[in-house]
Amino acid sequence: MSRNLLEIVMGTLVLVVAGLFVTFAYSVAQLHEVSGYQVIARFNHADGIKTGGDIRISGIKVGTILSTTLDPTTFQAVVVLNIDNSIKLPDDTVAKVSSSGLLGDKFLQLEPGNSDNNIPSGGLIKMTQSSVSLESLFGQVAFSMSHPAGQGSSAAPAPAPAKTGP
Repeated sequence: MSRNLLEIVMGTLVLVVAGLFVTFAYSVAQLHEVSGYQVIARFNHADGIKTGGDIRISGIKVGTILSTTLDPTTFQAVVVLNIDNSIKLPDDTVAKVSSSGLLGDKFLQLEPGNSDNNIPSGGLIKMTQSSVSLESLFGQVAFSMSHPAGQGSSAAPAPAPAKTGP
């Protein structure tokens, strides 16, 4: 009988600790829904950005990514953002695709400008900076190491030695 009681107490303790961990993780993750106004940003590459992702200013979450679609005429990624109502973005704001670390999760970083005019609800963020692909960076480094300056296949051939004498 005492063994069953010990198992019940230990099981209850494990469930309480698990509940505390879930509560702590939820409060730290800042998963709260942001109510606000919508703006649109267009990117040439929006690798890693997904619906529900964070929008941050100075590392603080100020919005959520509502949707990502492809514009069939320009072939740009169209990202619809939901920005907190208390944040008024100047019309010279820059939107960048950033990551939390070398292999971290991607998010949208906003860098507000100094303009006196704000982006209206449904407006467009005109200045964007697309994501940088680690694969393409590694490819560029590998290519530059295998083709030192002046020895690549696109380099002009070396001039022939000048003849001296008659």
